[in-house]
Amino acid sequence: MTTSPAVADVPNKSVTFAGTTYAIQELGQDSFTVLVKGVPVGRIVYTFGVANGVPEGEGSQEVLDAIAEAWFAATAE
Repeated sequence: MTTSPAVADVPNKSVTFAGTTYAIQELGQDSFTVLVKGVPVGRIVYTFGVANGVPEGEGSQEVLDAIAEAWFAATAE
């Protein structure tokens, strides 16, 4: 079974992955909270040239890593 890649929608501050849309809320430079229906599921950060997901509560490491990679690739300068 293959999963479609995460797709970032920068103007709407969201990433869609595996049928779920995740809202992205900025915390600081290169640090964002990831929410599903207003509930935080983790954070994404870009440090030392690598996009990382940090799960909190119901968040999944693999899902957050995919979201981080898509978001930071789409917002790279």
